[in-house]
Amino acid sequence: MREREASAGSVPAGAEHPMFRPLRTGNAFEETVERLLQAIRLGVVGPGEKLPAERELAARLNVSRVTLREAIRALQQAGFVQSRRGRYGGTFVVDEPPTAIRHDVRGVARRWDAARLADVFTFRHVLETGAAEAAAARELTAAEREHLTAKLAEAGRADLADFRRRDSRLHLAIAEVTGSSALVSAVADVRMRLNELLDAIPLLERNIEHSREQHEQVVAAILAGNPSAAREAMAEHLAGTASLLRGFLG
Repeated sequence: MREREASAGSVPAGAEHPMFRPLRTGNAFEETVERLLQAIRLGVVGPGEKLPAERELAARLNVSRVTLREAIRALQQAGFVQSRRGRYGGTFVVDEPPTAIRHDVRGVARRWDAARLADVFTFRHVLETGAAEAAAARELTAAEREHLTAKLAEAGRADLADFRRRDSRLHLAIAEVTGSSALVSAVADVRMRLNELLDAIPLLERNIEHSREQHEQVVAAILAGNPSAAREAMAEHLAGTASLLRGFLG
């Protein structure tokens, strides 16, 4: 790997770039991954160049160093960066960053340009936040409550290989307990499109953990009959997924 070793006291590549501005929402891990990938893809930190120091980067992004390290570890596993120790150590962008972890991502990216990605994200946001809100507004039967709780439990204990299937089933269950068959069909349609994208990016353990936490918040709000909380929790959950997809496929 070519290392552009900075002399003592020099500023790492892109350290003052506005790309490293504070994050906006509660999806700190996912947005940190997105922001770092954007910086790499746009050449703010180029091949062989060093990311800003952890302390500085965490402060600029307004995230904890633990979250930043988790994001950097995810990018290491995906092959975008390498960490080195020693006097000139730090985290460096690899010489040839991958387009993504899956071999078919280029074909996916060709089919899903920025406009089409934005379209599906908007459609999903409207559908699934509305589904969560509508489910929470209904007086659910005992069978519906049991169905939703069971699908939440299945998603919660799924291993990485099975998580996305169980995740899809939980999102469909939320639509199902609204009592609207048309809404179920629409959510199933958008989920099919979304899964093509999700299958092209790596599974990140920290994101899966965060998704499970958000699933619990959404379902708890639905079962408590709190439409606004259900809608807000679902919106935050969807925004985290969108951040990862924009980062890897953007």
